[in-house]
Amino acid sequence: MPAMTKKADPNDWQSTSCILCSTNCGLQVRVADGHFEKIRGDKTNPRSRGYTCEKPAGLDHYQNHADRLTTPLRRKQDGSFEAIDWDTAIGEIAARLAEIRDTHGGEKILYYGGGGQGNHLGGAYSAATRRALGMRYSSNALAQEKTGEFWVERGMFGGRPEPDFEHAEVSVFVGKNPWQSHGFERARPILRAIAKDPERHMIVMDPRRTETAELADIWLRVVPGTDAFVLAAMLRILMDEDLLDRDWLAAHAHDGQALFDVLSEVPVADYCARAGVAEGDVREAARRIGTARSVSVLEDLGIEMAPHSTLNSYLEKLLYALTGNLGGQGAMNLGTHMGKLIGGGKANRTTPVGGHRIITGLIPCNAIPEEILTDHPDRFRAMFIESGNPVHSLADSPRMREALDALDCVVVIDVAMTETAQHADYVLPAASQYEKVETTFFGGGFPDHVFLLRHPLFPVAEGTLTEPEIHSRLCRALGAFTDEDVADLRAAAEAGVEKFGMAFAQAMATEPKLAAILPVVLYETLGRALGEGLEGAALIWGAAQTLASAEPDSVRRAGFEGEGAALGDALFRAIVDNPNGVVITSDPYDVTLERIGTGDGKIQLVLPELLQELADLIDEQPPRQTDAYPFILAAGERRTSTANTIYRNPGWRKKDADGALRMSPADAERLGVTTGGRVRITTKRGSAEAIVEVSDTLRDGHITLPNGHGLEYPDAEGRRRVVGTPPNELTSGEDRDWFALTPWHKHVRARVEAIA
Repeated sequence: MPAMTKKADPNDWQSTSCILCSTNCGLQVRVADGHFEKIRGDKTNPRSRGYTCEKPAGLDHYQNHADRLTTPLRRKQDGSFEAIDWDTAIGEIAARLAEIRDTHGGEKILYYGGGGQGNHLGGAYSAATRRALGMRYSSNALAQEKTGEFWVERGMFGGRPEPDFEHAEVSVFVGKNPWQSHGFERARPILRAIAKDPERHMIVMDPRRTETAELADIWLRVVPGTDAFVLAAMLRILMDEDLLDRDWLAAHAHDGQALFDVLSEVPVADYCARAGVAEGDVREAARRIGTARSVSVLEDLGIEMAPHSTLNSYLEKLLYALTGNLGGQGAMNLGTHMGKLIGGGKANRTTPVGGHRIITGLIPCNAIPEEILTDHPDRFRAMFIESGNPVHSLADSPRMREALDALDCVVVIDVAMTETAQHADYVLPAASQYEKVETTFFGGGFPDHVFLLRHPLFPVAEGTLTEPEIHSRLCRALGAFTDEDVADLRAAAEAGVEKFGMAFAQAMATEPKLAAILPVVLYETLGRALGEGLEGAALIWGAAQTLASAEPDSVRRAGFEGEGAALGDALFRAIVDNPNGVVITSDPYDVTLERIGTGDGKIQLVLPELLQELADLIDEQPPRQTDAYPFILAAGERRTSTANTIYRNPGWRKKDADGALRMSPADAERLGVTTGGRVRITTKRGSAEAIVEVSDTLRDGHITLPNGHGLEYPDAEGRRRVVGTPPNELTSGEDRDWFALTPWHKHVRARVEAIA
């Protein structure tokens, strides 16, 4: 099979996408000598349409930095690392993990990670290695952020509704600042358009006056941690003022009487007072939601990493469910999915040691250390960590370091010598996100779903390998396949995609050995035939076939022709041939109600597991200051100068280089500090120093630290030092949601003292 696309001229503008948040806006870039020379928004991208924020302008700080790994590393007896060749690394890793599998069982090896904001193919190929080793358990950063929300969405709708803010009459953001965190395409132009239109309204619930809150018609400035009270009060108001769409609910939802009985006991005025917001503003917000022709709602970490995390997600979704804002322009809709980012698994699965709930196949991040630091016979014995940095990104960094050091073997695949890699037994250097074919499975819009497959912009760095190649070599070393096993499929792939499809289907049905490592089989057969640099795209062929089979009408509405496998082949070709993105499905709005996946196609308004927590709010008082810890710290605020931890080089930050601790003017005056002063932050878990920025965007007693800081990086003299404050040296794994174990990163009790 000839290469499906010609190689791009490096002097031309090339289409790619941003990798700094889940929106993955389209970019056009010019590259030379291994560097990004120019970066701009891609106007030909059908989703972002030329929009981009300021952050991708610094992408060369990701591609070229001092922490880049260029050889496999093995830990020596004295704790230092030595460089080894790839054959040695693959052979030793396969042998050590196989020994753990054979001695204790493959389920004692925990897989963590699987990709960053736009780097999901590696994690998809890991499925083959995991099957070869018999791994059963996995986790990643979503399990400290979104699993409670995922559980609610699956329970209520059987899928994940997405908003349509571009057309919504009322847009609601709960614990969400899309000006900085985005979360939907073209966020800033759409926010500005809403703010300028007198016929449209924006409601923001946030204790901080964010950039989005400044544009809002109604800003509900809640006391940190009291969002559930306000959401419950709004739902009670919708009931009392007959603003529920009862005819729509009768047609599309199960009886919600048990929920209504609990809501009828909500004392609206009292709950508003506890949350520190004006009752009149809450009533006005509820009325606008209840009377609008269309409403879209989006939540984020502000309520997901705070008290009542999963309950908050439930109440937020009831705002649009009870008012009939599911299925329609400007409302919430259920789209199609390419690939499977959010796992499934049996609903009753629990962790092997602590018995904690496993949601969408992910072990709660907060449970990982306690599943290791024990003498329980079912404890984890090893971890395989890919494109993840749990030592820095998860709660309670000291305990996470302790857990990794207690394991029999830790393998890390990454582009950089991260804080986690420093605790590994083996570190395998991966190609960067722009040196290989890559994509994201976060989703791509409704009614038109846009999918983008990034092509490599640079050659694979010397000494590194792509993740698909790493997993293929590991599977081979583990005895999962040989060249002879895949010889016929390779020949079929050379003959064309159509012949390959028939041969592949037959092999998967008759050869269970190959079916178990399906991703690597695709890579070694179809991938080799696609042409240099595109080998990793082989898995997209499988995803395209799955989507075309599950949603043929949606694929055809996007302009594709064919039946069965031919439809999937046409979709695959378009994806590979359009690195600026392509519309892969198109839907009418009424398809949303057909996609409700609750079994009988009706919305479940009552989630019994959460009703008691809702009822118990009436006896709960809002968080109070204490003498020991008078502040509430929000650890991980998103700012203009932060982008998770993908930028290790602090030189990209032109502003807020040290990641200042923000506090109110009154708090600063009380402590005797001004902007630029230094303070010590202390929590029950630890302490750290920070520079102060006095900001009137915060309530008294509320302080914030940014995400993405506190990484160790060499300075100009080559000395490694930590720049900024690492937030998770201050957070505790014990402070978490009872249901999903989501950590309370946005609600950390702290005290602050000035440093002379």
